[in-house]
Amino acid sequence: MAEQSIREASENTAEAISDATQATATLVQKAGKATTHKVLEKATEYKDVYTTVHEMAQHFWERVPYLLIALTVFILFWLISKIFKFFVVKTLSGRAKRKQNLVLVLNRIGSTFIVFIGFMIALVIAIPGFTPAQLISALGIGSVAIGFAFKDIFQNMLSGILILLGEPFRIGDEIVSGTFTGVVEDIQIRATYIRTGDGRRIVIPNANLFTNPVTVNTAFVKRLCTFDVGISYQANIQDAKTIILNVIDQIRTIQSQPAPSVQVKSLGDFAIILGVNWWVDVKEVGIGASIDEVQILVKEALTTKGINIPYPIQQLVVDQSTVVPGSENNDLTPAKSEF
Repeated sequence: MAEQSIREASENTAEAISDATQATATLVQKAGKATTHKVLEKATEYKDVYTTVHEMAQHFWERVPYLLIALTVFILFWLISKIFKFFVVKTLSGRAKRKQNLVLVLNRIGSTFIVFIGFMIALVIAIPGFTPAQLISALGIGSVAIGFAFKDIFQNMLSGILILLGEPFRIGDEIVSGTFTGVVEDIQIRATYIRTGDGRRIVIPNANLFTNPVTVNTAFVKRLCTFDVGISYQANIQDAKTIILNVIDQIRTIQSQPAPSVQVKSLGDFAIILGVNWWVDVKEVGIGASIDEVQILVKEALTTKGINIPYPIQQLVVDQSTVVPGSENNDLTPAKSEF
């Protein structure tokens, strides 16, 4: 009986295990079918995206040779612009030293035009069906709105070209425009850069320089220097003039032509004002340095010769008729006070 019970239990256990195994296999099969179904559904959903990306990648690799050719063409035209600049400088610099602005115009406009042509050709090669007319239409260059928007840019550009061609001033000249004074560093197509005496850079639009008065301090080699000196009314004017002219004649940097001059400018309240004028070559000496040297030597010479340079004085005169006898304020005497 015990053996029969054990055999029956073993058979029941084997049947239970067989049933569990069969159920597990069924579940796995169902899960596999469900997973496969979901994967197929997702694959179908992303099929269009995958196809699109694949087509884009395929088209990109098909266009790579054209992009390389376009890049090569653009680099070639860029190199041509550099060669163009070199030949312009080589050809014109030696023949027209005073026409350096003409070299700048040809360099900038010519090289920009060459690079632009290369850029347009590169676009035509790289982009299928592209034409320059499409770019112009897209930018709307012919529209009124864009025309007004680019009015100032085109005005400054045209003014810059005319300034470079007309050469009212050149790089290195000292100019005065409005309240700004400085040395011209560069003349761009849009604006002109000047460096002030205190080390600042001023960017002035070319339209302002073209339409407003501009003073070119270094337009000519010879510059007039002047300063005023006062002598006392007791001094001899002709002697003072002779002394000042003798001092000027001894300074090597002062030009003999036009001849220096000393003239009476005005009869001031305290002194006779003499105006001293002379010319210098700015390549040899600066205006400020020359004026400083002449003033020091003139002052020493006038003092040595006994001619005083008076300073303003004021004399107080008391009318004796207004003095009251016995008053404490009667002790008034004429006084002098310096300003």
